[in-house]
Amino acid sequence: SRENRVELEAFCEGQLACSTCHCIFEQSLFDQLPGAKDDELDMLDKAACLTDTSRLGCQVKVTKEFSGAVIRIPEETNNAM
Repeated sequence: SRENRVELEAFCEGQLACSTCHCIFEQSLFDQLPGAKDDELDMLDKAACLTDTSRLGCQVKVTKEFSGAVIRIPEETNNAM
């Protein structure tokens, strides 16, 4: 998100030590993303408002497929640091 000038809280600065950058993707975009690694899934388990299409924004590379996509940020976050 930082590389693309998207304002997104990431308390741990992308080091997979918190879940403050939790994002909820549209199903169609989520289906195109590479799978989450175990470390990311462990952090997502601690995220508030977890959904089937949740990912940590710091672990997702923005590509042209994101153009026009709506990505939601949950109203609540957990900082598990």
